[in-house]
Amino acid sequence: MQKNLPASSAHDKRYIYIACPWTHKGGGMFKVADYLIQAQAFNARADIAELRPLDTRGGANALYSFWVLATALGKLLQGKLNGKLAGVHVNMAERLSFFRKVAVMAVCRLLRVPVVLHLHAAQLHHAYRAWPQPLQALARWAFSLPSSCVVLGSAARRFVNEELKVPANRIEVVINGVPEPTETRRDVAAQTRQRILFVGNLTERKGVSDLLHAMAVPGFDASRVELTFAGGGEVQSYEQKARELGVDHFVRFAGWSDQQQVARLMAQADVLVLPSYDEGLPLVILEAMANGVAVVCSPVGEIPFVLTNGVNACFVQPGDVPGIATALQQVLAQPALRETLERNGRALYELQFSLTRFAASIARIHQRHFGIAGQPLESHARITEATL
Repeated sequence: MQKNLPASSAHDKRYIYIACPWTHKGGGMFKVADYLIQAQAFNARADIAELRPLDTRGGANALYSFWVLATALGKLLQGKLNGKLAGVHVNMAERLSFFRKVAVMAVCRLLRVPVVLHLHAAQLHHAYRAWPQPLQALARWAFSLPSSCVVLGSAARRFVNEELKVPANRIEVVINGVPEPTETRRDVAAQTRQRILFVGNLTERKGVSDLLHAMAVPGFDASRVELTFAGGGEVQSYEQKARELGVDHFVRFAGWSDQQQVARLMAQADVLVLPSYDEGLPLVILEAMANGVAVVCSPVGEIPFVLTNGVNACFVQPGDVPGIATALQQVLAQPALRETLERNGRALYELQFSLTRFAASIARIHQRHFGIAGQPLESHARITEATL
């Protein structure tokens, strides 16, 4: 994409780093950052910034990640010295991601480079409450560094404001956005199987064991139903569990799947299921709604603040195996219910969760705090049309 810029413009252009792990190990946080990069329209104008990825972890082991982080910090220094670095958009999750991003923000403070912090962590509030006081103090100091803290919704805003002591006027709620579907939606009349899809890292936190046990509950027609797990993690152990439960003949494990593979699976799915114990606002739910796929999920994190049970999603409680089975069976057996969820989910996507809306929201934040922003694709299209 950079090749679309004239050489002189590319050399002189100011840029904004989007910092996160730039591999699938970054999970949903990486997908959000990558979507943001994908949504930009490159423009040679001096008042339009380029969004650039800044890898802070790499795809190898934790030890190698220190080298990747050191390299990233060196790029910050280089950007400051050449005067082209306008700001850094830091994407933070929990665990080691927290400490890596603290290092990035601390170096930015030393270099006087403005920072916007984007919090994606679904479990940081649990970890914070269990930390000793010195570590809690470090967290509060770290959250005092950025010019603005972007959160996914009201639950995260309360945590950041009340426990991390970030002033309310430095907290901004931005709901994630995802692209329009790239694959043609399945033909219901031509289908011989009803397809249930799970997308995410295969862990107990995501409710994978609960879902497998739910599929063993009587009521599923094994000759017509297929459940696909698309994601990495403890795949072999869950394959063994599926065999033990006797559901392996209609449950398959696709392994980690890239954006294109997930798009193909989503286009063929009848139901997206995510019975998690903890979440922020999962991108896979937004992707399902974009594709007009009915959603069965647990009302955790920001989900109950943006979705409504029976209107654009079907809620199941975490750990409620019979409830998960009942919800899936009802959605599969009742075309009117499924079509209502599909239609209302797609309408909500168009209203709140489009990538265009998300990219424009982030661009406004960058403009306020960095004095410059990238140009989302749709605004580029409007400018092009206006000049014709």
